[in-house]
Amino acid sequence: MRVAVVVFPGSNCDRDCHHVLSEVFGLDSELVWHTETDLSRFDAIILPGGFSYGDYLRSGAIARFSPVMESVTKAAERGLPVLGICNGFQILLEAGLLPGAMLVNESLQFRCHPQEITVEVDRTPFTFGIKPGTVLQLPVAHGEGNYFIDEAGLAKLEANRQIVFRYAGDNPNGSVADIAGICNEAGNVVGMMPHPERAAEALLGSTDGQQIFRALINYWEGRK
Repeated sequence: MRVAVVVFPGSNCDRDCHHVLSEVFGLDSELVWHTETDLSRFDAIILPGGFSYGDYLRSGAIARFSPVMESVTKAAERGLPVLGICNGFQILLEAGLLPGAMLVNESLQFRCHPQEITVEVDRTPFTFGIKPGTVLQLPVAHGEGNYFIDEAGLAKLEANRQIVFRYAGDNPNGSVADIAGICNEAGNVVGMMPHPERAAEALLGSTDGQQIFRALINYWEGRK
Protein backbone atom coordinates (compact mmCIF):
# COMPACT_ATOMS: atom_id res chain seq x y z
CA MET A 1 0.00 0.00 0.00
CA ARG A 2 1.40 3.38 -1.01
CA VAL A 3 0.34 6.45 0.96
CA ALA A 4 1.07 10.06 0.04
CA VAL A 5 1.62 12.56 2.86
CA VAL A 6 1.25 15.97 1.25
CA VAL A 7 3.64 18.66 2.49
CA PHE A 8 2.61 22.32 2.25
CA PRO A 9 4.79 25.27 3.25
CA GLY A 10 4.06 25.44 6.97
CA SER A 11 3.05 21.81 7.50
CA ASN A 12 4.52 20.52 10.76
CA CYS A 13 2.88 17.11 11.26
CA ASP A 14 3.95 15.66 7.93
CA ARG A 15 6.93 13.76 9.30
CA ASP A 16 4.88 12.50 12.25
CA CYS A 17 2.39 10.94 9.81
CA HIS A 18 5.19 9.58 7.64
CA HIS A 19 6.90 8.04 10.69
CA VAL A 20 3.75 6.29 11.86
CA LEU A 21 2.90 4.96 8.41
CA SER A 22 6.46 3.85 7.61
CA GLU A 23 7.95 2.84 10.95
CA VAL A 24 4.93 1.75 13.01
CA PHE A 25 2.94 0.07 10.23
CA GLY A 26 5.65 -0.62 7.64
CA LEU A 27 3.75 1.00 4.77
CA ASP A 28 5.27 2.53 1.66
CA SER A 29 4.78 6.18 2.61
CA GLU A 30 6.11 9.16 0.69
CA LEU A 31 6.34 12.84 1.57
CA VAL A 32 4.93 14.71 -1.44
CA TRP A 33 5.67 18.42 -1.96
CA HIS A 34 2.65 20.61 -2.68
CA THR A 35 3.77 21.30 -6.27
CA GLU A 36 3.24 17.63 -7.23
CA THR A 37 0.59 17.23 -9.94
CA ASP A 38 0.35 13.44 -10.26
CA LEU A 39 -0.79 11.29 -7.33
CA SER A 40 -1.91 8.33 -9.46
CA ARG A 41 0.76 6.06 -7.96
CA PHE A 42 -0.79 6.20 -4.48
CA ASP A 43 -3.54 4.16 -2.82
CA ALA A 44 -4.41 6.76 -0.18
CA ILE A 45 -3.64 10.41 0.59
CA ILE A 46 -3.14 12.24 3.88
CA LEU A 47 -3.17 16.00 4.33
CA PRO A 48 -1.37 16.54 7.65
CA GLY A 49 -1.69 19.18 10.34
CA GLY A 50 0.28 22.37 10.70
CA PHE A 51 -0.04 25.96 9.58
CA SER A 52 0.01 25.86 5.79
CA TYR A 53 1.08 29.23 4.39
CA GLY A 54 1.11 30.59 7.92
CA ASP A 55 -2.70 30.40 8.12
CA TYR A 56 -2.82 33.73 6.27
CA LEU A 57 -6.34 34.87 5.32
CA ARG A 58 -7.71 31.87 7.24
CA SER A 59 -6.62 28.28 7.84
CA GLY A 60 -6.33 26.31 4.61
CA ALA A 61 -7.45 29.19 2.38
CA ILE A 62 -4.18 29.46 0.42
CA ALA A 63 -3.22 25.79 0.48
CA ARG A 64 -6.50 25.08 -1.27
CA PHE A 65 -4.89 26.62 -4.43
CA SER A 66 -1.69 24.55 -4.31
CA PRO A 67 -1.07 22.56 -7.52
CA VAL A 68 -1.38 19.26 -5.68
CA MET A 69 -5.01 19.93 -4.76
CA GLU A 70 -6.24 19.30 -8.29
CA SER A 71 -4.79 15.79 -8.03
CA VAL A 72 -6.23 15.35 -4.53
CA THR A 73 -9.65 16.31 -5.89
CA LYS A 74 -9.37 13.87 -8.80
CA ALA A 75 -8.25 11.09 -6.44
CA ALA A 76 -11.20 11.79 -4.15
CA GLU A 77 -13.57 11.64 -7.12
CA ARG A 78 -12.09 8.25 -8.05
CA GLY A 79 -12.92 6.98 -4.57
CA LEU A 80 -9.40 6.93 -3.10
CA PRO A 81 -9.24 7.28 0.69
CA VAL A 82 -8.29 10.87 1.62
CA LEU A 83 -7.72 11.94 5.23
CA GLY A 84 -7.28 15.54 6.35
CA ILE A 85 -5.95 15.94 9.89
CA CYS A 86 -6.42 19.32 11.65
CA ASN A 87 -5.04 21.80 9.07
CA GLY A 88 -5.66 19.08 6.48
CA PHE A 89 -9.33 19.08 7.50
CA GLN A 90 -9.41 22.86 7.10
CA ILE A 91 -7.90 22.54 3.61
CA LEU A 92 -10.51 19.96 2.58
CA LEU A 93 -13.25 22.35 3.72
CA GLU A 94 -11.73 25.25 1.78
CA ALA A 95 -11.37 23.05 -1.31
CA GLY A 96 -15.04 22.09 -1.16
CA LEU A 97 -14.27 18.39 -0.71
CA LEU A 98 -16.15 18.50 2.59
CA PRO A 99 -19.12 20.70 3.58
CA GLY A 100 -19.09 23.40 6.24
CA ALA A 101 -16.49 25.84 7.51
CA MET A 102 -14.02 26.21 10.35
CA LEU A 103 -14.21 29.12 12.78
CA VAL A 104 -11.94 30.38 15.53
CA ASN A 105 -12.31 28.43 18.77
CA GLU A 106 -15.21 29.70 20.86
CA SER A 107 -12.82 30.36 23.77
CA LEU A 108 -10.52 32.40 21.47
CA GLN A 109 -7.71 30.22 22.87
CA PHE A 110 -5.40 27.70 21.23
CA ARG A 111 -6.38 24.32 22.65
CA CYS A 112 -3.70 21.63 23.00
CA HIS A 113 -4.45 18.61 25.18
CA PRO A 114 -5.62 14.98 25.10
CA GLN A 115 -9.26 14.72 24.09
CA GLU A 116 -11.74 11.86 24.06
CA ILE A 117 -13.74 11.40 20.88
CA THR A 118 -16.46 8.93 19.96
CA VAL A 119 -16.49 7.02 16.68
CA GLU A 120 -19.93 7.54 15.17
CA VAL A 121 -19.81 5.44 11.97
CA ASP A 122 -17.71 2.65 10.48
CA ARG A 123 -18.54 3.43 6.84
CA THR A 124 -15.27 5.20 6.04
CA PRO A 125 -11.84 3.74 5.21
CA PHE A 126 -10.49 5.36 8.39
CA THR A 127 -13.09 3.84 10.72
CA PHE A 128 -13.50 0.54 8.88
CA GLY A 129 -13.99 -2.21 11.44
CA ILE A 130 -14.13 0.17 14.42
CA LYS A 131 -17.34 -0.36 16.36
CA PRO A 132 -19.50 2.79 16.51
CA GLY A 133 -19.50 4.10 20.06
CA THR A 134 -15.81 3.34 20.54
CA VAL A 135 -14.09 6.10 22.51
CA LEU A 136 -10.57 7.11 21.48
CA GLN A 137 -8.19 9.43 23.27
CA LEU A 138 -6.35 11.62 20.77
CA PRO A 139 -4.60 15.00 21.16
CA VAL A 140 -6.10 18.19 19.80
CA ALA A 141 -3.94 21.19 18.89
CA HIS A 142 -5.72 24.02 17.13
CA GLY A 143 -6.90 27.61 17.32
CA GLU A 144 -9.50 27.28 14.55
CA GLY A 145 -11.33 24.03 15.19
CA ASN A 146 -14.85 25.36 15.71
CA TYR A 147 -16.68 23.46 12.96
CA PHE A 148 -19.78 25.22 11.64
CA ILE A 149 -22.55 24.25 9.26
CA ASP A 150 -26.08 25.63 9.02
CA GLU A 151 -29.14 23.72 10.24
CA ALA A 152 -29.99 22.34 6.81
CA GLY A 153 -26.41 21.18 6.31
CA LEU A 154 -26.30 19.58 9.75
CA ALA A 155 -29.53 17.73 9.06
CA LYS A 156 -28.01 16.42 5.83
CA LEU A 157 -24.86 15.27 7.64
CA GLU A 158 -27.00 13.42 10.16
CA ALA A 159 -29.25 11.84 7.52
CA ASN A 160 -26.32 10.69 5.37
CA ARG A 161 -24.29 9.41 8.35
CA GLN A 162 -21.47 11.82 7.53
CA ILE A 163 -20.57 12.68 11.13
CA VAL A 164 -17.59 10.41 11.76
CA PHE A 165 -16.33 11.62 15.16
CA ARG A 166 -17.81 13.64 18.02
CA TYR A 167 -16.10 15.11 21.05
CA ALA A 168 -16.86 13.14 24.22
CA GLY A 169 -17.21 15.13 27.43
CA ASP A 170 -16.00 18.70 27.03
CA ASN A 171 -16.21 20.29 23.60
CA PRO A 172 -12.79 22.00 23.19
CA ASN A 173 -13.77 24.54 20.54
CA GLY A 174 -17.53 25.07 20.38
CA SER A 175 -17.98 22.93 17.27
CA VAL A 176 -21.64 22.50 16.30
CA ALA A 177 -23.15 19.21 17.52
CA ASP A 178 -19.77 18.35 19.12
CA ILE A 179 -18.45 17.41 15.67
CA ALA A 180 -14.78 16.38 15.63
CA GLY A 181 -14.75 14.86 12.14
CA ILE A 182 -16.92 14.36 9.07
CA CYS A 183 -16.83 12.62 5.70
CA ASN A 184 -18.17 13.30 2.23
CA GLU A 185 -21.33 11.57 1.04
CA ALA A 186 -19.33 8.73 -0.53
CA GLY A 187 -17.43 8.20 2.73
CA ASN A 188 -13.94 8.08 1.23
CA VAL A 189 -12.90 11.64 2.21
CA VAL A 190 -12.58 12.25 5.96
CA GLY A 191 -11.57 15.34 7.89
CA MET A 192 -10.83 15.29 11.61
CA MET A 193 -9.42 17.84 14.04
CA PRO A 194 -7.76 15.43 16.56
CA HIS A 195 -4.32 14.02 15.70
CA PRO A 196 -4.19 10.19 15.47
CA GLU A 197 -0.51 10.29 14.47
CA ARG A 198 0.31 11.82 17.87
CA ALA A 199 -1.26 8.87 19.67
CA ALA A 200 0.18 5.93 17.77
CA GLU A 201 2.96 4.79 20.12
CA ALA A 202 2.96 3.96 23.83
CA LEU A 203 5.81 6.44 24.36
CA LEU A 204 3.35 9.21 23.50
CA GLY A 205 0.86 8.14 26.16
CA SER A 206 -1.79 6.55 23.94
CA THR A 207 -1.94 4.11 21.05
CA ASP A 208 -5.58 4.82 20.23
CA GLY A 209 -4.57 6.61 17.05
CA GLN A 210 -3.31 3.32 15.64
CA GLN A 211 -6.92 2.28 15.13
CA ILE A 212 -7.39 4.96 12.46
CA PHE A 213 -4.41 3.78 10.41
CA ARG A 214 -5.12 0.10 10.99
CA ALA A 215 -8.67 0.67 9.73
CA LEU A 216 -7.24 2.08 6.50
CA ILE A 217 -4.98 -0.94 6.06
CA ASN A 218 -7.84 -3.37 6.70
CA TYR A 219 -10.05 -1.46 4.28
CA TRP A 220 -7.39 -1.53 1.57
CA GLU A 221 -6.63 -5.21 2.05
CA GLY A 222 -10.32 -5.99 1.83
CA ARG A 223 -10.53 -4.12 -1.48
CA LYS A 224 -7.53 -5.78 -3.15
